Amino acid sequence: MKSFLLYAVSAVLLMGTSLLAVNDDHDHKEHKLTRAVAVVQPTQKFKTAGVIHLKQKDGKVSITGKVTGLTPGKHGFHIHQYGDLSADDGSSAGGHYAPEGHEHGGPHKAQHHAGDLGNIVADENGVAMIDKQSDDFELSDVIGRAFVVHAGTDDLTSQPSGDAGARAGLAVIGISK
Repeated sequence: MKSFLLYAVSAVLLMGTSLLAVNDDHDHKEHKLTRAVAVVQPTQKFKTAGVIHLKQKDGKVSITGKVTGLTPGKHGFHIHQYGDLSADDGSSAGGHYAPEGHEHGGPHKAQHHAGDLGNIVADENGVAMIDKQSDDFELSDVIGRAFVVHAGTDDLTSQPSGDAGARAGLAVIGISK
């Protein structure tokens, strides 16, 4: 009798947990990606930091945020091919994100790397506020890639990357709520 009762209780518990698993929030529906975030970390010899938010709406991606620890003035700002931050100098992030194979240029040019976002400008305190938009990529195209903030100005012309100097800060782009 004891073993029958043990089997019966076990069966009820097993069925109950199965029902809980079915009702869990794993509906496997495709969810539209609309937000992402990237936390800026410094490369060696720099003190760059910040947070960048991305939001997709109506075919455009808005890019907003704040980067600190920069020298006053313009700094090249790009999305690079890889989200690999393992190299101290940021070189493991690869080159600019350029799925179409275009040459480097400013975001205002008809043909440029999709990751060419121009420059951000740091004030006298080394703080740059970011407020940009791009229709060159979808948010899902850049998840896992990296933002790179360069030490110098992107001249928007020089090949292959605008002569913007060292990589001062890096941030992997990740999915956000």
